[in-house]
Amino acid sequence: MNSPHSIESSQSANEHMQSVFTQQCAAFNAQPYPDLDTRRSKLFNLKKQIIRYQDAIASAINTDFSSRSLDESKLLDLLGSVLEAEHAIRHLRKWMRPSKRSTELLFLSNRLRVQYQPKGVVGVVVPWNFPVYLALGPLIAAIAAGNRVMIKLPEITPATNAMLKRMLAEVFSEDEVCVFGEEITDPSLFTSLPFNHIVFTGSPAIGRVVMRAAAENLTPVTLELGGKSPALISRNYPLADAAKRILHGKATNCGQICVSPDYALVPKEKVEQFVQECKTNFTAMYGNNIHNNDNYTSIVNDRHLKRIQEILEDAKTKGAQIIVCGDYDHEQDARRMPVHIVLNCTAEMRILKEELFGPVLPVVAYDTLDEAIDYIKVGDRPLALYCFTHDATERDHILKQTHSGGVTINDWGWHVVNHDAPFGGIGNSGMGTYHGVEGFRELSHAKTVFIRHRFFPTQLFYPPYGTWVQKLALHFFLKKGDPNIK
Repeated sequence: MNSPHSIESSQSANEHMQSVFTQQCAAFNAQPYPDLDTRRSKLFNLKKQIIRYQDAIASAINTDFSSRSLDESKLLDLLGSVLEAEHAIRHLRKWMRPSKRSTELLFLSNRLRVQYQPKGVVGVVVPWNFPVYLALGPLIAAIAAGNRVMIKLPEITPATNAMLKRMLAEVFSEDEVCVFGEEITDPSLFTSLPFNHIVFTGSPAIGRVVMRAAAENLTPVTLELGGKSPALISRNYPLADAAKRILHGKATNCGQICVSPDYALVPKEKVEQFVQECKTNFTAMYGNNIHNNDNYTSIVNDRHLKRIQEILEDAKTKGAQIIVCGDYDHEQDARRMPVHIVLNCTAEMRILKEELFGPVLPVVAYDTLDEAIDYIKVGDRPLALYCFTHDATERDHILKQTHSGGVTINDWGWHVVNHDAPFGGIGNSGMGTYHGVEGFRELSHAKTVFIRHRFFPTQLFYPPYGTWVQKLALHFFLKKGDPNIK
């Protein structure tokens, strides 16, 4: 039962959130189109703060996970954010420039353009697995587009939340950027605010809830979800290299990445060799015993550990073979779980139905490439697809036959951190994109502006109809209809 003090604190936090939203709306209405220098200055200040706070933030994330590699936090959360900010700063002038368009021949001599206008107040909902990169990426896109931003951080990362609040409060007023964390005990109160746009990163199940709440206010949403991202190894690709890269993708952040390889499709005759290569590479990267290895990240908490253990137990009970990479003390190092490779998986197992989001790698054996492609196509469309092949014809066939949010060829995940290209899902893995110019446009309103030439006689198309000019125009563009159609 909640104490009276915690209820009062929650009410106060909710009131503060409502107040900030009102302030941001008023501030945006007072300055609805920040100029280039204003936006660049904000992005530059944000970039400087990320660099200043890098050690403190990495330490805070380590605290929240109880053990998260400081280098992984800097490489993935912080370096990625700095690169994205730099990209926006360099290209913002071009993005903001109105886009000239061609008028129809009928309106020749007039002018047509698209002007990118800030939407207003953007709400950003952040997951726990990358609480910095997945907060700052949408923030950078929103600032570049000229918006005000409210960020809802996850409840289970309080140390990171506090550090981000402090970092951003030093360079942004509350009516520009404001951060909320675990003090908002009911996240639905955040997503029910009438934002001008919501960016949500999380599971498909919660994404549906967010979308329903947004629909009440007709708020557009960008959903970055997830799904079962496959890694398909062709017979022509060196198996040792593919295994190393897939294993790295599954071990990084202990597999707690929305674009982590969820399962591997391996030629049937190479499965045993693939398993051995994965074990060899895990030992090369992290040692045979990962106890107290600062390069390896823990599963975030006991609840998520329990979910992963239940998935493994379900697979084992139904006949799967589980192979552990390295030594593992289930009691001493429970949450520092090494990669588990799972063979002989069948369709009724949870391991092939649910996004794993942990250090578990099912291996699905295949006979022919088209069989592997069909396996991918039967499931929901994933956020990422990884294809290992040196054959251009084979690669193009896979790309044309499958759908996914993005693709990395002959590796995993690196398409996400190249910020001149969009990042987003499709179908069950999400909708909308951010990063680069697509992120700028996602969080802008593309406003069409038609400028009539002073002497252009559009009045010739006014009633009464049937004038010779109207008849000439209709005849020129429509020609004659079919008199036999009644």
